[in-house]
Amino acid sequence: MLPDSFNLLLVDDEDDFRETAFSYFKKQGFRVDTAEDGEEAINLSVNRHFDIAIVDIHMPGMSGIQLLEHLLKENPNLKAIMLTGGGTIENAVDSMKTGAFDFLTKPVKLSELKDLILRAAAQRELELENKQLRVALEQSDASHEMIGDSPQMEQVYKLIDRTSKSDKPILIQGESGTGKELVARAIHRKSPLADKPLVVVNCAALPETLLESELFGHEKGSFTGATQAKEGLFEIADGGTLFIDEFGEMTGALQAKLLRVLEDGSMRRVGSVKERHVKVRVIAATNRDLQKEVSDGRFREDLFYRINVLTIQLPPLRDRPGDKVQLAQHFSGDDWSITEPTLDVIQKYGWPGNVRQLANAIERAKILSDDGCTIESRDFPPDIMNGVVQPSHGESVHSNELDAINKVHVEATYLKFKKNKSVTAQALGVSRRSLYRLLEKYEIE
Repeated sequence: MLPDSFNLLLVDDEDDFRETAFSYFKKQGFRVDTAEDGEEAINLSVNRHFDIAIVDIHMPGMSGIQLLEHLLKENPNLKAIMLTGGGTIENAVDSMKTGAFDFLTKPVKLSELKDLILRAAAQRELELENKQLRVALEQSDASHEMIGDSPQMEQVYKLIDRTSKSDKPILIQGESGTGKELVARAIHRKSPLADKPLVVVNCAALPETLLESELFGHEKGSFTGATQAKEGLFEIADGGTLFIDEFGEMTGALQAKLLRVLEDGSMRRVGSVKERHVKVRVIAATNRDLQKEVSDGRFREDLFYRINVLTIQLPPLRDRPGDKVQLAQHFSGDDWSITEPTLDVIQKYGWPGNVRQLANAIERAKILSDDGCTIESRDFPPDIMNGVVQPSHGESVHSNELDAINKVHVEATYLKFKKNKSVTAQALGVSRRSLYRLLEKYEIE
């Protein structure tokens, strides 16, 4: 950790030492606050999150060990360095039992104290990395490979290479099923933060109240069921990358909190007034047209411009005719063959659910296969077999024509599954929320 990447609290009742130490650490680049006693330190900690505290054990009023107990109760991750007189080593040992990181005896050499602070910061960073790694392992996906060598995808690969070198926010736009998370993972692997885990959250998968807690964390008792304090994903991703999927689903209140984090790295947990600072690279993905959402008043204009620094637009599968067969063969695997009539169906179909829908169709066909090694077109869902022929490569299709095609496909699938929304969404390769929007858009009862 660099000195300016964490907050330092210095608590000592000796004015000369406190002022000298403050001046020294400020010149060394530290972010430091001072307090002359325990009460002032507690008041500071109410509104400020501290990573490391330097505490004098012997102070009038509240002792340093009592202050340490209070600070650790509020922030178990705090690293505390205790200062004690030469004749009171027993108190220093007691402070270590309470949870202090280390101690020094007075008079203190500031250079020695600085080295100890940096060791404490390194220990804090190691603990954070271990926590990040656990989260990343829980969210890991075995398949992160991007398939396709069409001109459209070659352009996407170039953008991935260029944007990955920057630490600015990235916005990935594209229809559902086009592979936005794969692009985010590719950017992360090529970035200078590749040695840090990529933390993932899907806004559409959580209700607003839980999403806020998931992103920013919460304090104990901040809402019903909050039986203990919890770190948010921004804190867990500190120093690394946070991928926010379905970014366009975020409500206005959450948009405001996210804007503040992007602007200066400051945030507060739910139910807390304590300000914390994080340094996180944000990659956001959405299947919505955010420019239109801004025009319609559903998305904050300032947040849009903040997140829209670098943008990657993913092409739908219907605009990548050269990749369809390659993708189908990838999803089927080396032990399977695909008949020529089936490849013809794959090539002609419009795939409104994009790559996800194609992958699901191949998986279904493998399950229904008669011989366990051949994919036949008859094993595809009927709506794919009866799909409208897509224009050949080089021909254009008007958006209203494509919209009409999509409407017919969505309605036919919805009726086929007797208006079961869960099954219909799965067949189309979209989320339930996306299906609701499609039904509303096409005025399907």
